[in-house]
Amino acid sequence: MRNKITVVGGGNVGASAAINLAQKELGDVVLVDVVEGIPQGKGLDMAQMGPIEGYDVELTGANDYTPTANSDVVVITAGLARKPGMSRDDLLLANYEVVKSVTEQVAKHSPNAILVLVTNPLDAMCTVAHHVSKFPKHRVIGMAGVLDSARFRTFIARELSVSVENVTAVVLGGHGDTMVPVTRLSNVSGIPLSELIPAERLEEIVTRTRNGGAEIVKHLKTGSAYYAPSAAAVEMVESILKDKKKILPCAAYLDGEYGIKGLFVGVPVKLGKNGIEKIYEIKLTDEEKAMLAKSAASVQELVDVLKPKLQ
Repeated sequence: MRNKITVVGGGNVGASAAINLAQKELGDVVLVDVVEGIPQGKGLDMAQMGPIEGYDVELTGANDYTPTANSDVVVITAGLARKPGMSRDDLLLANYEVVKSVTEQVAKHSPNAILVLVTNPLDAMCTVAHHVSKFPKHRVIGMAGVLDSARFRTFIARELSVSVENVTAVVLGGHGDTMVPVTRLSNVSGIPLSELIPAERLEEIVTRTRNGGAEIVKHLKTGSAYYAPSAAAVEMVESILKDKKKILPCAAYLDGEYGIKGLFVGVPVKLGKNGIEKIYEIKLTDEEKAMLAKSAASVQELVDVLKPKLQ
């Protein structure tokens, strides 16, 4: 029996995730969206791509959650996308309502699913999904660090004209401009970045990574990034469904790790069939600790705004 994956949100991120999941044959995919016809049309189109690309999975679209019943993993991408000049924080209250409604339906139809959140502001939306679903913390995971580290790796590889596959990057913290790329632990085939890139130039690359999403929004003008975010979510789903136990930077609920309690913050985790199977607590320098604390504080601010709704 094949795995079953639901992708909520039939926009650019959701549709890209659905097609990636199908091409990797990770399971049957149900694409859900509130707009009538959109998920059905896109699902049928993707299904008809199967004979060409050679994947044998079911791809269907729906406007309700009945066909999603008993999903193994649910990827939540639904919500408003950022527009130029709009911060992730501006999305907070609008996307709270979306994620609350989606999570209620998902928890009802797939009570044993693992949730992968993509909707922004990411860390706060994880809190909403965790609160509403009542799922254990290891089954609610946010996609942020995989994308942020991919951006960092891209910029480093381009700077040095080396393969992206040789670049390892560590990014901690909230998803946004307070994220913490840990340059000390990032390397190219084991060679520290400090030996390859001057400190001043490296800081410029770090800044570009922090603003990676905004840079794309500025170019697109009418939307936000979707190819890399969807691929990042699919890498997480693959590690879960194949029990690969990859160590990936994800938004995880911290209960004292890194001195942070009761918040979803990006840290390295082991992803396997049970969801988050281990949180890795890296020894940080005082400067890195301060940056991570600042990032966590910005997540806390968003959660505090939502607190009256989370009672």
